[in-house]
Amino acid sequence: MGTSRRQEILDAALEMFAERGYRGTSLDAIAERVGLTRQGVLHYFPSKKKLLAAVLELRDEASREALTADRPVGEWPVQLAEVVAYDRANAGLAQVYSVLVAESVTEGHPAQEYFRDYYERVRARTVRRLAAQYGDRLPSGLSPEAVATALVAMIDGMQQQWLLDRERAGHPEIMRDVLSVLLGTAPR
Repeated sequence: MGTSRRQEILDAALEMFAERGYRGTSLDAIAERVGLTRQGVLHYFPSKKKLLAAVLELRDEASREALTADRPVGEWPVQLAEVVAYDRANAGLAQVYSVLVAESVTEGHPAQEYFRDYYERVRARTVRRLAAQYGDRLPSGLSPEAVATALVAMIDGMQQQWLLDRERAGHPEIMRDVLSVLLGTAPR
């Protein structure tokens, strides 16, 4: 029962952080949603910050499981289309990510260091893969650092646009086209 109750709390926290943000969600509200007292929630998660860390870890695990393949750079358009499809199929995970990353830019937010480290890891991994394939300059003339930064910004920005307008289509095609320009593989 403990594991399922813990998961119930995590699921409720994920939903509520996605709806209201970290600061707009109280432990009491989470407890009420799962039919526990505040102390009941604290039995599983000793603080709200620990609960936030568990929600971020849950999101990371779900994303990693869905997108673990380290594909060759030439297959990135397909992989990015899979990222978009995954986010659309798991809108709650996409929304909690967007809400928490935006909220984390505020002074003293407990997820600020997490997102700073997350973006650094993603950019560094992307730079390493690009540099291994292309060296200091890609066929587009851009540096691996510039392409990595642009890719992260594009993925996050397109996710936010979709969260605001879920009827929007065409993101996989747009990502493929922009990626071909960044990598220098676009027809001239």
